[in-house]
Amino acid sequence: MKKGQVSVFVIVAVLIVAGFVIYFAFRESSANKDIPAELAPVYEYYLDCIETETKLAAQIAGSQGGVIEIGEYAPGSEYAPFSSHLNFLGTPVKYWYYISANGVIKEDVPTESEIEGEMEEFIREGIDNCDFENFYRNGFEIERGESEVKVDIQENKVRTEVSVLVESSKGETKGEKRNHIIEVDSKLGKFYELAKKIYDKQKSGAFLEAFALDVLNLNAPVDGVELSCGPAVWSTQNVYNDIKLGLEENFRTIKFEGEYYTIQDKDNEYFVVDENVDEAVSVMYLKEWPTKIEIYGEGVDDDFIVAEAVGTQEGLGVMGFCYVPYHFVYDLSFPAMIQIYDEEELFQFPLAVIINKNVAREARFNENVFLEEDEFDLCEYEIKPITVNVYDLNLDEVEAEISYECFDQKCRIGKSEGGKLVGRVPACVNGYLTVKAENFSEKRKLYSSNRESFAEIILESEHKMDVELKIDGKDLEGTAIVTFSKENGKVKSAALPLQSKIDLSEGKYEVKVYVYGNTSISIPASSKVECVEVPKQGLGGFFGGTKEECFTIELPGTEIEHTLIGGGTLETFLFDSDLEKGKIIITSQGLPRPANIDDLASNFEIFETRRIGLEFEDG
Repeated sequence: MKKGQVSVFVIVAVLIVAGFVIYFAFRESSANKDIPAELAPVYEYYLDCIETETKLAAQIAGSQGGVIEIGEYAPGSEYAPFSSHLNFLGTPVKYWYYISANGVIKEDVPTESEIEGEMEEFIREGIDNCDFENFYRNGFEIERGESEVKVDIQENKVRTEVSVLVESSKGETKGEKRNHIIEVDSKLGKFYELAKKIYDKQKSGAFLEAFALDVLNLNAPVDGVELSCGPAVWSTQNVYNDIKLGLEENFRTIKFEGEYYTIQDKDNEYFVVDENVDEAVSVMYLKEWPTKIEIYGEGVDDDFIVAEAVGTQEGLGVMGFCYVPYHFVYDLSFPAMIQIYDEEELFQFPLAVIINKNVAREARFNENVFLEEDEFDLCEYEIKPITVNVYDLNLDEVEAEISYECFDQKCRIGKSEGGKLVGRVPACVNGYLTVKAENFSEKRKLYSSNRESFAEIILESEHKMDVELKIDGKDLEGTAIVTFSKENGKVKSAALPLQSKIDLSEGKYEVKVYVYGNTSISIPASSKVECVEVPKQGLGGFFGGTKEECFTIELPGTEIEHTLIGGGTLETFLFDSDLEKGKIIITSQGLPRPANIDDLASNFEIFETRRIGLEFEDG
């Protein structure tokens, strides 16, 4: 190809490009003619209307986690208390990360293009309602076509372009304009990018779970040892409240590396997350928000957490002291709100914080306790029909909440009406129906939905009882722990005189009463020598030779001020007719106040042979 031919092609290409430029420039100028001054207020008002709707759309998107259309509400459950939205001061805010009612982990972070799309739809609907009534009354005629809206979210502004032909006239004066462009100052784009940065930090590092674990260890009995010959007792409800209050106070102190705060106390550096931000960021939890706390361990029930003393049992008196070891395991899940803000704007989004068996949420993923969103969701396959009839002991119908549990997922079936529920459940072998109703004991029933379609559940009425204890015919002086252990493994406890109310249903129980009083047993410091056989060194050890090595154990001096002074046990059947009376009186004999550790061990031996009495009165 010759050079002259190349030049011709270049010239032709330039002419084509120039033609397009001229065409679009002409079209633009023809569509946006100079507006007569008399008609200018119409278009200025229309721009103001677009600006108002743009600002409102940005404000709503920021306050609702980046979405305007909040979407269908999915309720939570007792298994997972999170719904799809967090109610924040009356406004639903969509979670970016949460656990659905049936235990499936959901992640729903909007993209920037999705935010822009929702803003475009919101602005389009808003400007269609722009009110030109004042202009009509003053003799203006205005015609508008169908508008197209384009939103561009930038770091510190939002640009909105509306393409619609707006024609106006007054008398003989006419004007028209097609493109209407405004820009508003807004940090929506900047705040959104910062929100994603913080979310990614939480998702990869679980820093909120780390704070929650520290709160748990500081505000609840987790692991520890107390020197005492009486039990350690905590009110379960008080533990719940202490955890929630600790979360509320600690989470609002969390900061990110930046210049929007000043640390007065060096200890507060603990609350600074190692992620640099250039805007103000806060973390919020409110104790009124849906929170799941479950406590596992021996001695845990709905009312009390009890850790028994070691060193008082038969054969352990030689230890020379008593102690109360405890180890309790917690499941904890709750919402946290991340807020990014300045004096004029806010962007916020909630997410779930998850502790499973005293471990942050990563362990939960590994154990498949909760499923990732893209994994199998059993509750979506409710294909098996089921009919559940619920009665009380008199065969009267009971309204109850019914769910079905299979493979660590819990699916809500619904609420029985007139004692009957017809619904569907997933196909499952050896799942469990769980039935709960007010004033009745919870019932779990083994149920294989792959081969059964009908279940009949009989609930036992639960009565609130007032427990009174008399020792040697006198009112209680000191403290007492009363436990009612049922055949199904459920335990109810009362701690007198702190808490005397207890819920009981008909059935066979083992009742135990421990009465504790103030004593003064001093155990001086002592030491003893323990010897063990250890392998010999060298060739002798190779052929199994051993030698004796001894070492000294130092036992510290202790002062015991709280010991067993009464109580006993009883196996009995509690009838519904007795429980309806509302008050139970327990009679027990006292035990000698111990003067030393051997006396204390003797009291525990006698305790096992003592029997208590039960009487019922109208409460």
